Amino acid sequence: MEKYIIDANIFFNMEADLDLGKSSEEVVKKITLYSKKLKEKAVFFMPPKVVDEFLSFFPEPRESFVGDFLSTIIVKSPDYEKIVFSAQIFYRLVEDIRIRSYRGLGVAEEEIIKAAELMVGQEKMTKKDFQIKVGAIIKNFRLRYRRATRFGFLDSTADLDLIVLAKETNGFLVSTDEGVVGWGRLFGVKEVLPGVWKKRLEDLVLHQE
Repeated sequence: MEKYIIDANIFFNMEADLDLGKSSEEVVKKITLYSKKLKEKAVFFMPPKVVDEFLSFFPEPRESFVGDFLSTIIVKSPDYEKIVFSAQIFYRLVEDIRIRSYRGLGVAEEEIIKAAELMVGQEKMTKKDFQIKVGAIIKNFRLRYRRATRFGFLDSTADLDLIVLAKETNGFLVSTDEGVVGWGRLFGVKEVLPGVWKKRLEDLVLHQE
């Protein structure tokens, strides 16, 4: 019995070329179909926090295909008290956080300097013009700060739940998030490359028939 721990981005990252559908709805329906077909061969897991992320993309009232999907998977929190990890991982995590903090600080300093330079000689600027100029700087700062501190990193407990649950169940992590996949490798969990996941599921269906 193969076990798959599914990240919410599998359903919404249309740029990942998973060949599971051209829209989030099609992907949800396709995975639901696999889940129903493979009852004897595979089981699909999602942690509650990841389910919450998934549902946030489907506002109330939700379409029936959402409930249909959730009825075919196992929603499970990892057992935090039973899983033990090497201290080396946490040293790596702390070091990564420190590096990213310095990156974020550097980005902030650069954007402050840009803002100061932009405002030189603009004492008579109207409130509207000020908001336009500052708004552009803030937008750029947020984008650069997010890239410096969050890209390739575990930036939520939901991400960590995916990894810990994969470790606990000895299941395959399925995610298009580089941070989740990268840290999953450090934690030693199994993974399925999103681009070949459909092929793996199709093979299971064929072997079941």
